[in-house]
Amino acid sequence: MSRLIFCLLFFPLYSFSQTYDLIPLTSGEHTSLRGMSVVSDQVAWVSGSNGHIGKTIDAGKTWQWIKPEGHEKLDFRDIEAFDADKAIVVNAGAPAYILQTTDGGKTWTERYKNVDSAIFLDGMGFWNDQRGIVFGDPINSKMQLLRTIDGGVSWNDISENLQAKMGLGEAAFAASGTTIKTLGNGKVWIATGGKVSNIYYSSNFGSTWQVFECPILQGESSTGPFSMDFYDDDHGVIVGGDYLKDKENENNVLLSSNGGKTWIKPAKPVDGYRSGVTYITDKTLVATGSSGTDVSSDGGRNWYNISVVSMNVIQKSKDGHLILLAGNKGQIYQLTITTK
Repeated sequence: MSRLIFCLLFFPLYSFSQTYDLIPLTSGEHTSLRGMSVVSDQVAWVSGSNGHIGKTIDAGKTWQWIKPEGHEKLDFRDIEAFDADKAIVVNAGAPAYILQTTDGGKTWTERYKNVDSAIFLDGMGFWNDQRGIVFGDPINSKMQLLRTIDGGVSWNDISENLQAKMGLGEAAFAASGTTIKTLGNGKVWIATGGKVSNIYYSSNFGSTWQVFECPILQGESSTGPFSMDFYDDDHGVIVGGDYLKDKENENNVLLSSNGGKTWIKPAKPVDGYRSGVTYITDKTLVATGSSGTDVSSDGGRNWYNISVVSMNVIQKSKDGHLILLAGNKGQIYQLTITTK
């Protein structure tokens, strides 16, 4: 595929002595990509609808596309990869599955299955290669929580650890698998939306929880937070809005400096609904969604649009500098940032 940067859609933005370029890597697969795990500057995995899972081991130059046998119709909304061989993927909807591969995607093993018609898993996070957590929409007002301590081989239901009941019409969005964030030794944040928006926080691997109100746009089934990231224990960002009105930017990005307890609006918000956000550094952040991509160079206080191309998800390499975005029709892009 041509790597030319289309001047109208992928123009560089000169701001704060940095240049941002969106470079198309691949497209054409019949899938809406929403899950992403960028392991290193060479290895990354993506997942999406119609049973699609993609993997690169050469920084996105080439992609291998995989459909786990027997699960070709699933909508894989989140994926967590540990290297070029091991990955875990979660689907949205019922039945719910958690699949694992240890041979680079050649074979997949069912590690969890739930046939309850009400089950809907939203996202997944790992603290290390052994300990992880998955959350899902409420059943009987209880958020669904699963935890592993053996690298995803087995999953235990820990929903009862969260004593608080979710509100009427409160759920979560699986738009990019990033309304959950794990950090450090046992810290995890989960964002909910819809009629009511809250932040659920645990500092001990999900054993006990606190609940903080989230003042983002809410009140309708299509509104709330769609992505969240924390740079450290204190500084976090949350984005979202109304996915049915994706060019509106009313109260759809918030910042926290106290671990999610309270949130404030930035001076200049993102341009519209956003379903993915990530810290590049403590000062540089990128948010993306179906109406475009924005960057901030001052810790999230001011945002500037760099593209109107529709995306779903963005992530930076866990151990490196590679930044990837993905969207519909199997589209994957690389974001490069040049400091002048």
